[in-house]
Amino acid sequence: MNKQIHSAYIALMVLIILVVTAYLSYIGYTYYNTPLEERFYHPEHKWFKPSGVYGHGLGIVGTLLILFGVTIYIARKRYNFLSKIIRLKYLLEFHIFLCTLGPIMILFHTAFKFGGIVSIAFWSMVAVVLSGVVGRFIYIQIPRTLEGRELTLNEVKGLKTDLATTIQDEIEVDDQTKQVILNISNAEKPSSKDVRKLKRELKRKNFPKEDRHYILKLVKDDMSLSKKIDRLLLMQKLFKYWHVAHLPFALIMLVIVVIHVGVTLAFGYKWIF
Repeated sequence: MNKQIHSAYIALMVLIILVVTAYLSYIGYTYYNTPLEERFYHPEHKWFKPSGVYGHGLGIVGTLLILFGVTIYIARKRYNFLSKIIRLKYLLEFHIFLCTLGPIMILFHTAFKFGGIVSIAFWSMVAVVLSGVVGRFIYIQIPRTLEGRELTLNEVKGLKTDLATTIQDEIEVDDQTKQVILNISNAEKPSSKDVRKLKRELKRKNFPKEDRHYILKLVKDDMSLSKKIDRLLLMQKLFKYWHVAHLPFALIMLVIVVIHVGVTLAFGYKWIF
Protein backbone atom coordinates (compact mmCIF):
# COMPACT_ATOMS: atom_id res chain seq x y z
CA MET A 1 0.00 0.00 0.00
CA ASN A 2 1.68 3.19 -1.17
CA LYS A 3 1.40 6.53 0.61
CA GLN A 4 -1.51 7.84 -1.51
CA ILE A 5 -3.59 4.67 -1.13
CA HIS A 6 -2.84 4.63 2.60
CA SER A 7 -4.00 8.23 2.96
CA ALA A 8 -7.21 7.36 1.08
CA TYR A 9 -7.66 4.31 3.36
CA ILE A 10 -7.41 6.48 6.49
CA ALA A 11 -9.61 9.22 4.99
CA LEU A 12 -12.33 6.68 4.10
CA MET A 13 -12.47 5.29 7.64
CA VAL A 14 -12.60 8.79 9.16
CA LEU A 15 -15.34 9.76 6.69
CA ILE A 16 -17.41 6.68 7.57
CA ILE A 17 -17.19 7.51 11.28
CA LEU A 18 -18.21 11.13 10.70
CA VAL A 19 -21.07 10.23 8.32
CA VAL A 20 -22.47 7.53 10.64
CA THR A 21 -22.26 9.84 13.66
CA ALA A 22 -23.96 12.67 11.76
CA TYR A 23 -26.69 10.35 10.45
CA LEU A 24 -27.46 8.81 13.84
CA SER A 25 -27.58 12.28 15.40
CA TYR A 26 -29.84 13.64 12.70
CA ILE A 27 -32.50 10.93 12.60
CA GLY A 28 -32.79 10.67 16.38
CA TYR A 29 -32.26 14.32 17.28
CA THR A 30 -35.79 15.01 18.54
CA TYR A 31 -35.87 11.84 20.65
CA TYR A 32 -32.40 12.23 22.20
CA ASN A 33 -33.15 15.91 22.86
CA THR A 34 -36.33 15.02 24.77
CA PRO A 35 -36.00 14.87 28.61
CA LEU A 36 -35.78 11.30 29.91
CA GLU A 37 -39.06 11.48 31.83
CA GLU A 38 -40.93 12.59 28.67
CA ARG A 39 -39.47 10.14 26.18
CA PHE A 40 -42.18 7.55 26.85
CA TYR A 41 -44.64 9.91 25.14
CA HIS A 42 -42.42 10.51 22.12
CA PRO A 43 -44.10 9.08 18.96
CA GLU A 44 -40.96 7.06 18.12
CA HIS A 45 -40.11 5.92 21.64
CA LYS A 46 -40.61 2.24 20.79
CA TRP A 47 -38.16 2.63 17.90
CA PHE A 48 -35.34 4.62 19.53
CA LYS A 49 -35.40 3.25 23.09
CA PRO A 50 -32.48 0.89 23.98
CA SER A 51 -34.78 -2.14 23.78
CA GLY A 52 -36.48 -0.94 20.59
CA VAL A 53 -35.80 -2.47 17.18
CA TYR A 54 -33.54 0.42 16.14
CA GLY A 55 -31.88 1.05 19.51
CA HIS A 56 -31.38 -2.65 20.21
CA GLY A 57 -29.95 -3.13 16.73
CA LEU A 58 -27.38 -0.39 17.24
CA GLY A 59 -26.20 -2.11 20.42
CA ILE A 60 -25.85 -5.47 18.66
CA VAL A 61 -24.05 -4.10 15.62
CA GLY A 62 -21.78 -1.88 17.74
CA THR A 63 -20.82 -4.80 20.00
CA LEU A 64 -20.10 -7.07 17.01
CA LEU A 65 -17.88 -4.39 15.45
CA ILE A 66 -15.84 -4.13 18.65
CA LEU A 67 -15.54 -7.90 19.06
CA PHE A 68 -14.51 -8.36 15.44
CA GLY A 69 -12.00 -5.52 15.62
CA VAL A 70 -10.40 -6.90 18.79
CA THR A 71 -10.42 -10.53 17.63
CA ILE A 72 -8.87 -9.96 14.21
CA TYR A 73 -6.16 -7.70 15.63
CA ILE A 74 -5.20 -10.16 18.38
CA ALA A 75 -5.22 -13.03 15.86
CA ARG A 76 -2.88 -11.11 13.56
CA LYS A 77 -0.57 -9.86 16.30
CA ARG A 78 -0.20 -13.06 18.33
CA TYR A 79 -0.83 -15.83 15.80
CA ASN A 80 0.21 -14.14 12.50
CA PHE A 81 -3.28 -14.57 11.07
CA LEU A 82 -3.42 -12.98 7.57
CA SER A 83 0.25 -11.96 7.96
CA LYS A 84 0.86 -12.55 4.24
CA ILE A 85 -2.10 -10.40 3.24
CA ILE A 86 -2.04 -7.32 5.46
CA ARG A 87 0.63 -5.59 7.52
CA LEU A 88 0.11 -5.21 11.26
CA LYS A 89 0.20 -1.41 10.93
CA TYR A 90 -2.82 -1.34 8.60
CA LEU A 91 -4.72 -3.88 10.68
CA LEU A 92 -4.13 -1.78 13.79
CA GLU A 93 -5.67 1.19 11.99
CA PHE A 94 -8.66 -0.98 11.00
CA HIS A 95 -8.92 -2.17 14.63
CA ILE A 96 -9.00 1.46 15.81
CA PHE A 97 -11.66 2.26 13.19
CA LEU A 98 -13.97 -0.57 14.27
CA CYS A 99 -13.36 0.12 17.97
CA THR A 100 -14.28 3.76 17.44
CA LEU A 101 -17.34 3.18 15.26
CA GLY A 102 -18.64 0.41 17.55
CA PRO A 103 -18.67 2.54 20.72
CA ILE A 104 -20.38 5.38 18.85
CA MET A 105 -23.20 3.02 17.86
CA ILE A 106 -23.41 1.71 21.42
CA LEU A 107 -23.62 5.30 22.68
CA PHE A 108 -26.73 5.83 20.55
CA HIS A 109 -28.03 2.41 21.64
CA THR A 110 -28.08 3.71 25.24
CA ALA A 111 -30.07 6.75 24.04
CA PHE A 112 -27.68 8.74 26.25
CA LYS A 113 -29.21 7.20 29.35
CA PHE A 114 -26.57 5.86 31.73
CA GLY A 115 -27.27 4.07 34.96
CA GLY A 116 -26.48 0.97 36.99
CA ILE A 117 -23.95 -1.59 35.83
CA VAL A 118 -24.27 -0.47 32.22
CA SER A 119 -22.79 2.90 33.12
CA ILE A 120 -19.65 1.12 34.34
CA ALA A 121 -19.39 -0.66 31.00
CA PHE A 122 -19.92 2.59 29.13
CA TRP A 123 -17.25 4.54 31.00
CA SER A 124 -14.90 1.58 30.73
CA MET A 125 -15.53 1.68 27.00
CA VAL A 126 -14.73 5.41 26.94
CA ALA A 127 -11.50 4.72 28.85
CA VAL A 128 -10.60 1.96 26.37
CA VAL A 129 -11.18 4.26 23.38
CA LEU A 130 -9.19 7.15 24.88
CA SER A 131 -6.34 4.90 25.99
CA GLY A 132 -6.39 3.35 22.51
CA VAL A 133 -5.76 6.78 20.99
CA VAL A 134 -2.83 7.28 23.37
CA GLY A 135 -1.58 3.78 22.57
CA ARG A 136 -1.69 4.51 18.86
CA PHE A 137 0.48 7.60 19.39
CA ILE A 138 3.00 5.57 21.40
CA TYR A 139 2.92 2.77 18.81
CA ILE A 140 3.90 4.98 15.87
CA GLN A 141 6.84 6.38 17.84
CA ILE A 142 8.49 2.94 18.10
CA PRO A 143 10.88 2.15 15.21
CA ARG A 144 9.60 -0.76 13.12
CA THR A 145 10.43 -2.84 10.08
CA LEU A 146 8.48 -2.45 6.81
CA GLU A 147 6.31 -5.39 7.91
CA GLY A 148 5.39 -3.54 11.11
CA ARG A 149 7.50 -5.62 13.51
CA GLU A 150 8.95 -3.65 16.40
CA LEU A 151 12.73 -3.27 16.20
CA THR A 152 14.68 -4.44 19.22
CA LEU A 153 17.19 -2.17 20.90
CA ASN A 154 20.08 -4.25 19.54
CA GLU A 155 18.66 -4.06 16.01
CA VAL A 156 18.44 -0.27 16.17
CA LYS A 157 21.93 0.00 17.65
CA GLY A 158 23.20 -2.31 14.89
CA LEU A 159 22.17 0.29 12.32
CA LYS A 160 24.70 2.72 13.75
CA THR A 161 28.18 2.72 12.26
CA ASP A 162 31.50 4.21 13.22
CA LEU A 163 30.73 7.56 11.65
CA ALA A 164 34.28 8.91 11.57
CA THR A 165 35.63 5.69 10.03
CA THR A 166 32.88 5.63 7.41
CA ILE A 167 33.63 9.20 6.37
CA GLN A 168 37.40 8.60 6.45
CA ASP A 169 36.98 5.62 4.11
CA GLU A 170 35.09 7.75 1.62
CA ILE A 171 36.62 11.21 2.05
CA GLU A 172 39.94 12.23 3.48
CA VAL A 173 39.42 14.61 6.41
CA ASP A 174 41.91 16.27 8.75
CA ASP A 175 42.12 15.45 12.46
CA GLN A 176 40.36 18.63 13.57
CA THR A 177 37.35 18.01 11.32
CA LYS A 178 37.28 14.36 12.37
CA GLN A 179 37.17 15.46 16.02
CA VAL A 180 34.19 17.74 15.34
CA ILE A 181 32.39 14.77 13.72
CA LEU A 182 33.28 12.51 16.65
CA ASN A 183 31.98 15.08 19.12
CA ILE A 184 28.62 15.09 17.35
CA SER A 185 28.48 11.30 17.08
CA ASN A 186 29.36 10.75 20.74
CA ALA A 187 27.26 13.60 22.15
CA GLU A 188 24.41 12.52 24.43
CA LYS A 189 22.00 14.90 22.68
CA PRO A 190 23.51 16.36 19.49
CA SER A 191 21.67 19.41 18.19
CA SER A 192 21.24 21.33 14.96
CA LYS A 193 23.72 23.83 16.41
CA ASP A 194 26.41 21.14 16.25
CA VAL A 195 25.53 20.44 12.62
CA ARG A 196 25.79 24.12 11.72
CA LYS A 197 29.19 24.24 13.42
CA LEU A 198 30.35 21.28 11.31
CA LYS A 199 28.95 22.92 8.18
CA ARG A 200 30.96 26.09 8.86
CA GLU A 201 34.06 24.01 9.54
CA LEU A 202 33.70 22.17 6.23
CA LYS A 203 33.27 25.42 4.35
CA ARG A 204 36.27 26.96 6.09
CA LYS A 205 38.40 23.97 5.07
CA ASN A 206 37.18 24.37 1.46
CA PHE A 207 35.69 20.89 1.15
CA PRO A 208 33.98 20.37 -2.23
CA LYS A 209 30.22 20.97 -2.13
CA GLU A 210 29.45 17.34 -2.95
CA ASP A 211 31.67 16.10 -0.10
CA ARG A 212 30.09 18.59 2.33
CA HIS A 213 26.62 17.35 1.49
CA TYR A 214 27.70 13.72 1.86
CA ILE A 215 29.32 14.27 5.26
CA LEU A 216 26.37 16.28 6.57
CA LYS A 217 23.96 13.59 5.37
CA LEU A 218 25.89 10.88 7.23
CA VAL A 219 25.99 13.01 10.37
CA LYS A 220 22.24 13.71 10.23
CA ASP A 221 21.47 10.02 9.64
CA ASP A 222 23.61 9.15 12.66
CA MET A 223 21.79 11.73 14.79
CA SER A 224 18.46 10.34 13.64
CA LEU A 225 19.46 6.84 14.72
CA SER A 226 20.58 8.14 18.11
CA LYS A 227 17.17 9.74 18.57
CA LYS A 228 15.48 6.49 17.55
CA ILE A 229 17.42 4.60 20.20
CA ASP A 230 16.41 7.11 22.89
CA ARG A 231 12.81 7.07 21.67
CA LEU A 232 12.69 3.29 21.61
CA LEU A 233 13.76 3.06 25.25
CA LEU A 234 11.21 5.67 26.33
CA MET A 235 8.32 4.31 24.26
CA GLN A 236 8.91 0.72 25.32
CA LYS A 237 8.66 1.88 28.92
CA LEU A 238 5.50 3.90 28.22
CA PHE A 239 3.97 0.98 26.32
CA LYS A 240 4.26 -1.21 29.44
CA TYR A 241 2.42 1.42 31.47
CA TRP A 242 -0.16 1.80 28.71
CA HIS A 243 -1.11 -1.88 28.90
CA VAL A 244 -1.78 -1.40 32.63
CA ALA A 245 -4.50 1.13 31.73
CA HIS A 246 -5.86 -0.29 28.47
CA LEU A 247 -6.27 -4.01 29.18
CA PRO A 248 -8.08 -3.86 32.56
CA PHE A 249 -10.67 -1.42 31.22
CA ALA A 250 -11.15 -3.63 28.15
CA LEU A 251 -11.68 -6.70 30.37
CA ILE A 252 -14.13 -4.84 32.63
CA MET A 253 -16.07 -3.71 29.58
CA LEU A 254 -16.11 -7.23 28.13
CA VAL A 255 -17.31 -8.86 31.37
CA ILE A 256 -20.10 -6.32 31.87
CA VAL A 257 -21.19 -6.58 28.24
CA VAL A 258 -21.46 -10.37 28.60
CA ILE A 259 -23.53 -9.89 31.77
CA HIS A 260 -25.67 -7.26 30.03
CA VAL A 261 -26.33 -9.53 27.05
CA GLY A 262 -27.10 -12.46 29.35
CA VAL A 263 -29.60 -10.43 31.38
CA THR A 264 -31.18 -9.08 28.19
CA LEU A 265 -31.70 -12.58 26.83
CA ALA A 266 -33.00 -13.78 30.21
CA PHE A 267 -35.69 -11.09 30.06
CA GLY A 268 -36.68 -12.23 26.59
CA TYR A 269 -35.27 -9.39 24.48
CA LYS A 270 -34.28 -11.13 21.23
CA TRP A 271 -34.36 -8.20 18.81
CA ILE A 272 -35.86 -9.26 15.43
CA PHE A 273 -35.34 -13.00 15.88
